[in-house]
Amino acid sequence: MKLNLVKPIIFFDLETTGTDISKDRIVEICYIKVMPDGREIEYTKRINPEMHIPEGASAVHGIYDADVKDCPTFKEVAREIANEFEGCDVAGFNSNRFDLPLLAEEFLRAQVDIDLSRLRAIDVQVLYHKREPRTLSAAYKFYCGENLEDAHSALADTRATYNVLKAQLDHYEDLPNDMEALSKESSFTNNVDFAGRIVYDANGNEVFNFGKYKGLPVDAVLDRDPGYYGWMMNGDFSLNTKQVLTRIKLRGMKK
Repeated sequence: MKLNLVKPIIFFDLETTGTDISKDRIVEICYIKVMPDGREIEYTKRINPEMHIPEGASAVHGIYDADVKDCPTFKEVAREIANEFEGCDVAGFNSNRFDLPLLAEEFLRAQVDIDLSRLRAIDVQVLYHKREPRTLSAAYKFYCGENLEDAHSALADTRATYNVLKAQLDHYEDLPNDMEALSKESSFTNNVDFAGRIVYDANGNEVFNFGKYKGLPVDAVLDRDPGYYGWMMNGDFSLNTKQVLTRIKLRGMKK
């Protein structure tokens, strides 16, 4: 089924140095930008992560230090990538829990101003797991009737994700061909930040989701215990979490 688009949607996949959102870096980014008229734009870029790529990560995606030593750093291409993502919906496989948070960290490190949390995000893995809990290769076999060749190649995984979503729309009559609805169905969480340290409660209030203040409104905690903000800003939290916390703090100061 052709996607019902009112704006471009970017299917993307990252290959990285590891799975720690706060510390690991991108070594390859690939995306397919699908336009409302059906045109597709492919982009693949190897990235110098400015750190050693662990052997375990290289064994998965086949990218080694020597492969990226002459490639641009993320900071050098961040503005170009951000310009492509601005104003688009985004989609990926496990992207809400990994690719989007890690990409947000890279943009923050590069000091490129783009708020990925404002983009409508569709996680094909979530849609799949809500109906058929398996892997991308199994999803591709189930929905598309073919074996996924070159799994863990960024382009192959990205193309497979795009094809799986189209096939899911054909397979499930109750799955709406609407990016807003798909974005909502893709979410298992009510996170305010990507890491889920701050979440929305049942009334839509921002509350802490960890520690001694778990379940308490963030703005009330910052007002009562100003030092907690400094502790978090100096702690081992993701840049995105710190950005969200600062946004809430600044908003409170304006009241």
